[in-house]
Amino acid sequence: MLKSLLLAISSAVLLVGSFATLATEDNWRWHGFVSQGLMQARHSNFVTDDGEISTALTELGINGSYQLSPSLRVAGQLMSLDGGNRYADGWRLDYLFLHWNAYHSLDWQLNFYAGRFKNMHWLYSGTRDVPMTRPMIVLPQSVYFEAFRDTAVGSEGLAMQSIHHIDGSELELNWSYGAMPIKKDSARRVVGTQINGTSKQDKVQQASLYYRPELSQTQWGISLLDSSFHYQRGEPDVFFDGRFRVQRFMLNWRYSAEQWELSSELMQERVVAADFYMPGFHRDQFAQGAFVIGSYNLNPFQRLYASYDWYVANKDDRRGALLPLQSGGQIQPFFGYQYDRALGYSHDFSGNWRLVMEYHWLTGTGRLGPNVVPDIAINRYRHHDLWAIQLMYWF
Repeated sequence: MLKSLLLAISSAVLLVGSFATLATEDNWRWHGFVSQGLMQARHSNFVTDDGEISTALTELGINGSYQLSPSLRVAGQLMSLDGGNRYADGWRLDYLFLHWNAYHSLDWQLNFYAGRFKNMHWLYSGTRDVPMTRPMIVLPQSVYFEAFRDTAVGSEGLAMQSIHHIDGSELELNWSYGAMPIKKDSARRVVGTQINGTSKQDKVQQASLYYRPELSQTQWGISLLDSSFHYQRGEPDVFFDGRFRVQRFMLNWRYSAEQWELSSELMQERVVAADFYMPGFHRDQFAQGAFVIGSYNLNPFQRLYASYDWYVANKDDRRGALLPLQSGGQIQPFFGYQYDRALGYSHDFSGNWRLVMEYHWLTGTGRLGPNVVPDIAINRYRHHDLWAIQLMYWF
């Protein structure tokens, strides 16, 4: 009830604000972007089921904000995606929130957000929704699992941000509580293509802390996540009413120099599943993952970058040896892990145009969707690759 009310208030304020811009254009800010590319993932279902070259690399969005008063603004973003098997096609409302700057001084800022707000807790969670602000076309899947994009990009509820300056250093504290609706098409990309029931996120609570030392180009961060879901079976359905709980502990680090940058994120994720496969079923295991991304600016217009990403679904079975035993030989060991090495190049042209190209060499299929009930018919290869080229324009 609270979430619906907050979202309705934000929608009404945004509507009023859009009309008010006719008289007060200085209070209104808006931007847009469009990007199109080609993509191919051979020997996997990451983009298409047949592994052929695909144009399913379309991102179109418009975002804006309206300043209602010196301390109050409303902001939103409407987004259209075509990503093949990565996420559901079509339009979605990424965020629409009311932002209140409750306190502001030289040393301290306190902000509150209500409505559908952005995820501010991970290193790239606040910038992954816009192609020009991502460091890569395909982010490391250990942390930024594509099939879960619409649920992880934000939440509906309340959030708080506090930024405090201490002796020249900066300390940022974030907290949020809410939930995100899950469409059936999106659930099938995460849980399994065979499901006929409905999935719901009951709640997600997150907290993060970032520290930026004085006179340093380094940033350190830590974040925590606690989320619960439930599944209600449909008719017919081979699965049962079930419950899931996901808890994450994450550390991140970034170093930015004049010509180059390094960033890294490490996570441990606890996943508890109950009753989904059959009544009385219970599984409690810990996944682990980490990545490092490095980039170098050849000049103001050209950038080279590289990344290494690894993920294991069960820290006590890093090579997936238990999977064939648990599935009667149907699920191969390589579904228990995934390693990704990538190289990329981007070139900026005048007039806000950018061309990005990248190539990925992958081992294992542990981060291909769906991952609760994996697609063993298509993902039959331990080694597979992925390439993408994307042209972007923003205004």
